[in-house]
Amino acid sequence: MRPRPPTTATAPEQAPGQAPGGDAPPVAEGVRPAPPTVRRTGAPSRRFLARATLLSAALSMAGAVLGLGRDQTLAQLFGAGVDSDAFLVAWTLPEMASTLLIEDGMAFVLVPAFSVALARRARGIGTPDPVRALVTASLPRLCLVLAGSAAVLAAMAPQVVSVLAPGLPDPALAVSCTRLTATCVLSFGLAGYFSAALRAHRAYLAPGAIYIAYNLAIIATMFALADRWGVRAAALGVAIGGCVMAAVQAPSLWRRITAGREPGRFAPVSGYDGDGEDGEDGGRTLVPALVCAVLLFTLCRQSQVLIERYFASGLPAGAISHLNYAQKVAQFPMSLAMMVCVVTFPVVARAIAEGDLRRARDRVERDLTLMGCLVLFGAAVVVACAPQIVQLLFQRGAFTAQDTAATAAVMRVYAVGLLGHTLVGALVRSYFSTGRTTWFPLLAMGAGALATAVLSAWAVDPWGARGLAAANAAGITLTALLLLKGLGPRSVPVGVRSVVAELSRPVRAAVCAAGAGLFCAGRFGSPTAALAVGCACATVVFLSLAWILDAAGVRALLLPVTHSVRSSLTRKLRHGR
Repeated sequence: MRPRPPTTATAPEQAPGQAPGGDAPPVAEGVRPAPPTVRRTGAPSRRFLARATLLSAALSMAGAVLGLGRDQTLAQLFGAGVDSDAFLVAWTLPEMASTLLIEDGMAFVLVPAFSVALARRARGIGTPDPVRALVTASLPRLCLVLAGSAAVLAAMAPQVVSVLAPGLPDPALAVSCTRLTATCVLSFGLAGYFSAALRAHRAYLAPGAIYIAYNLAIIATMFALADRWGVRAAALGVAIGGCVMAAVQAPSLWRRITAGREPGRFAPVSGYDGDGEDGEDGGRTLVPALVCAVLLFTLCRQSQVLIERYFASGLPAGAISHLNYAQKVAQFPMSLAMMVCVVTFPVVARAIAEGDLRRARDRVERDLTLMGCLVLFGAAVVVACAPQIVQLLFQRGAFTAQDTAATAAVMRVYAVGLLGHTLVGALVRSYFSTGRTTWFPLLAMGAGALATAVLSAWAVDPWGARGLAAANAAGITLTALLLLKGLGPRSVPVGVRSVVAELSRPVRAAVCAAGAGLFCAGRFGSPTAALAVGCACATVVFLSLAWILDAAGVRALLLPVTHSVRSSLTRKLRHGR
């Protein structure tokens, strides 16, 4: 496609998306702004976004709770030792596949591609239907590549295990588990493809339910086959769960693909052919260089886990398990915060496809501050109540009090890097939402991974698993800072200084809330009472300081609630008279 020079509105009235006073908003390099006569009627309302976010958050929370149940079952049946370490090495493949094919990589490529196809379909551009053309051009090839990759990984399982964990005492068990989990490359790829396509269609129910089905399948398989298969039952559950994830989404996507053209949200405009030079095949939006940039970034990001487990394999048995359990619980607040941009990423991509850069910029800035506020609140609770959380969740069966203490210590260190993990997940969407190839996220993530490796090698001997968690937090924080600093004309043009200023407010609130919650939780011997009091204290302190500092616009969010409560109390008092 030949690049076109950016166009500007010449009509006397203000063009859509133009700043007051006549100054046009900054335009990302290579992205054509919307023509002045196009009517923007397809932007989702705030009410729709709120409902979609709540739905996604509720489903994500249900999936995360079942994920904790899965980890509890693993801890109860196999504890934290040789067997669990062997499975968790094999678990590296599903973790990488989940990030690469469901959560990040596939979404970064396909959501913008489907957004362009849907915009073309809505304007009546393209024959055959652009959405069907995109699916026809991409899905069969993707299935072929994923199936081949899964077969290669299964065949090379001994080499994979030796690279991931050279110090593992029982590599044979890890190899057999790896051969089972290798199948997730194909099943996760299909699940990620279906999720990206459905979210671009603004359908969130089926994609949000996949981890519920996935974790239920793993838990059921472990309980059914643990006595006969040992820890291999968990690996088989992963293989079955991946197939279930794809199956629960297929009917919903099929209905939308075969529905034909959507009712025209955008009236075709004379003289504006949208993506006319892209040809009729919607699949051309999948630029190979962009796919490579996204996949390499995602692999580099996941390399932090590989680095961590490589060094942890030389520590005493159970270290990999302690790191895994701590990471799963500590990242629970991040998973909930990420639901914000999971819902709004298709909105940003659609705005980019329509040329509305102002709407995309405002959306990204609001998302960054809101997500930062949510994850910092969760991090404060984790730091304050880590031992009680781990004890109540895991300390039963083969999981001992010593395992609880080691896991809680690691979890507190992980919490320090939660803001960095969340910002990386949100910021990288700003780079890839334009649908253009950019290598800066890969370079930033490479710098963070290098820092993680160097710090891990230095910290593993004196501090063990806690040193590895600290290196992980430092590396991802460095990546977040680089991505924030690099925002510019090649991404969504975000006001970096204003975002940093806004994020400093919940950071201060979180530090104070963590200290207060830690003090209060330490006054009680019962883990249940300590957790309840610590969470309550951290919540009160965080919300109070967030109100005072107006972090993430919390006053505007809470004023209607306080007004409603005040009015209710006033009515009751008057009625009592």
